[in-house]
Amino acid sequence: MRCWRIASHGSAVLRLMAPPVPSVPAGSWQVWVMAARPATLPASVAPVLVGTAVGLYEGAFSLVSFLAVLTAAVLIQIGTNLANDLFDFEQGADTAQRVGPPRVTQSGLASPRQVRSAMIASFALAGVIGLYLVAVGGWPILLIGLCSIAAGITYTGGPWPFGYHGLGDVAVFVFFGLVAVMGSAYVQTGSFSGVALAAALPVGCTVTAILVVNNLRDVETDRQAGKYTLAVRLGPALTRLQYILLLLLPYGLVAVFVMGNVLPRGCWLAWVTVPVALSLVRRVGCGAAGRALNPVLKRTAQLHLLFGLLLAGGFLL
Repeated sequence: MRCWRIASHGSAVLRLMAPPVPSVPAGSWQVWVMAARPATLPASVAPVLVGTAVGLYEGAFSLVSFLAVLTAAVLIQIGTNLANDLFDFEQGADTAQRVGPPRVTQSGLASPRQVRSAMIASFALAGVIGLYLVAVGGWPILLIGLCSIAAGITYTGGPWPFGYHGLGDVAVFVFFGLVAVMGSAYVQTGSFSGVALAAALPVGCTVTAILVVNNLRDVETDRQAGKYTLAVRLGPALTRLQYILLLLLPYGLVAVFVMGNVLPRGCWLAWVTVPVALSLVRRVGCGAAGRALNPVLKRTAQLHLLFGLLLAGGFLL
C-alpha cells in the first residue's frame, strides 16, 4: 500500500503535463495511422486467433473465413477508435489537458467531418466483408456484426453513450471477449460450444484490462468532462484492484478449465506470460498514474495478444 501512496503523490503533476505535440503533418497518411491506434489493435486480433483455433480443435477450418473475420474485426475496431476520437471531442472529453496520446480531432490534425467519413468507411468495409460471413454463418453472424458496429458507435456517441455511464468495461468484455471468440469459432464450426466459452472468458479479462488501464490514466480528466467511466465511479484505488484481478484471473480460469478437461492441456502454454502480467500488476499496483500509464497501456495490449497467441497455440499442440 505504501508504494500506492508514494506514486500517487506525484500524479497531480503528471496529469498537468500536456501530451506531446504531434509531429506528423495534417492531412498525411500518418494522421490516419495515428487515428487507427495500431497499438490497441491486438484487442481485436487475439480473440479471432483463439476462436479460430477452437474451430480447428473441433475439426473445422476455413482459411478464407478466418481472414474475413480477422479483417472485419480489425475494421470494426478501427471504426470504433475513430468514433471515440470524434465523439469524445464533440462531448468535450478530449481537451488540451489530455494525458493520453494525442487524438487527431482534438489536436486539429483532421476535421470532425473527415474523421466521421473515415469512421463510416471503416464500418462500411466491415459490413461488406460481413456479407460473405453471413452467407457462411447465417443470421447469428448478421446479429453479431450489427450489434458490434452499434456498440462501437454508441460507446461514446448517440444520446446516451454507455461508455460515459460506466458500462464500457462490460461492453468490451462481451464484444471483444465472449462475442469475438465464440463468433470466430462459430464461423468455422457452425455451432457454439462450451470449449469456445471457456476460451473466451480469459480473453475477455485480458482485453478488458486494456480499457481499465486506459480509463485509470484518464480518470481525472474524464471526471472533469462528465465522462463517468467505471474508473471514475470506483476511484483510482479500486480501479487498480480491478486491473490486477483482470490480469491474474485468466491464469486461474485456464488452470481450472484445463484440469476440468474443458480446455486441452496445451493451453497451459498461456501461463508463459505470467511474468509479464506480474510486472504490469506491480507497476499499476505501485501507483503509476497519468502519462506514466501510456507504456503500461501499450504493454497490456501486447500481453493480451501474446496470451491469445499462446492460448490459441495450445489448441494446436
